[in-house]
Amino acid sequence: MAEGTEVKRSYKPGATTLNSTAGTNRSGPGASGNYTAQRIGNDKGSINFGKIHQNAACTKGVSLNTPDGNHTMYMDIDGKRKGWTTFTGQGNFQLRHGSANEESNDTIFIEAVNGNIDIIATNGKIRMQGTDIELNAVGSGSNKGNIRLDATENIAMNAKALKANFKNSFRLVSSGIGKITANSQLTTYSSILRLVDDSCAVKPVPNGLQGDVRKANSSLG
Repeated sequence: MAEGTEVKRSYKPGATTLNSTAGTNRSGPGASGNYTAQRIGNDKGSINFGKIHQNAACTKGVSLNTPDGNHTMYMDIDGKRKGWTTFTGQGNFQLRHGSANEESNDTIFIEAVNGNIDIIATNGKIRMQGTDIELNAVGSGSNKGNIRLDATENIAMNAKALKANFKNSFRLVSSGIGKITANSQLTTYSSILRLVDDSCAVKPVPNGLQGDVRKANSSLG
């Protein structure tokens, strides 16, 4: 780096041109510099130590490269991606471990100490299969400890039995048709049973059933 040049790591430089006067060190503001980079490889692949990314914003501590620039692995050690490990490729990414383990072992462990885990199939399905599937939300407070399912179309379930236990309340709401069918036997129990239809909105009825109609209609909005 030229003497007296101040490096600002928060600055995001643009791409360095082939004939840049900064040379391979790219010592412009915010650019990473390195005079000790090494490469071992051939025309089929290489391993690099200390190579700088094309836009000079980060340094790869270690990188594995193929002739295809989209097929690589690199571990960044500075800049905005300090501590990042990135795999890219045009084909499949596969992990297979645990052939010598027992069923009860935790074979593959992924932990995000802080932050989210995002699994996105931009143009495909996400499949999960196991002898059992467990989902646990362990947060506390009104905004944590929740499991949420959203579908633009349908949520379909098929099982021998459906069991649910709610400590405080439950609610099923439909803006269209709702059906409950038990071909064998249907049992409904409550310490207080309230049956309400829209006629309660225009007729004077006891027990505040008109309020139930208003709440039911407002919950559909």
